[in-house]
Amino acid sequence: MAKTRLLIADDHAVLRSGLKLLLNSETDMEVIGEASSGIEAVRLASELAPDIVLLDISMPGLNGQAALKILKSEHPEIKVLVLSMHEDESYVHEMLQAGADGYVPKKAADAELLAAIRATVKGEHFIHASLTKNLIPEFRLKQDFHNGTKSLSQREREVLYLLALGHTNQETAERLLLSAKTVETYKQRIKDKLGIQGRSELVRFALQNGLLDKVETAP
Repeated sequence: MAKTRLLIADDHAVLRSGLKLLLNSETDMEVIGEASSGIEAVRLASELAPDIVLLDISMPGLNGQAALKILKSEHPEIKVLVLSMHEDESYVHEMLQAGADGYVPKKAADAELLAAIRATVKGEHFIHASLTKNLIPEFRLKQDFHNGTKSLSQREREVLYLLALGHTNQETAERLLLSAKTVETYKQRIKDKLGIQGRSELVRFALQNGLLDKVETAP
């Protein structure tokens, strides 16, 4: 089985060393390069063609967001998983809208980072649960959605919103006071109405239609 080829982009050498040791200990992963700046990350991505770039946001010269936009423009086939100390939801929104395939806080457990990498390899968007826990739990979704969003009921839009933020079926069910089975039914209904398949397409659709923009609290 081919290993997932990883490029680590972070300006802290100690962190890069620790990540490299962790990732190379996995039988399905291999670190093929390290970058200490956004400029170096873009250059090495072109030279080494990694499957995934683990990208920090705060780096000298060219920051992570700028590097991400260049990477996605020049190498759309490369997945980018943001690994950052920033946990404010504004950073999550900005990086996802810039094209990130996932977002994990640096304080996440080793097992969670590995799970995020494996999910990203499969084409899934991964947002660590701790990054969405403070998002507004009660909200009023915009009514002027484009494309097929008008075909969704209010409840279906709520389910789509939470799933797109990275919540599991069970977490979505708990927030909306539903059963996990009911959430799965809603999810399948959403996919059928919108003509989409996996979670990554749900996230992409939500981003393109403004569903993940900050929303107002319900009156």
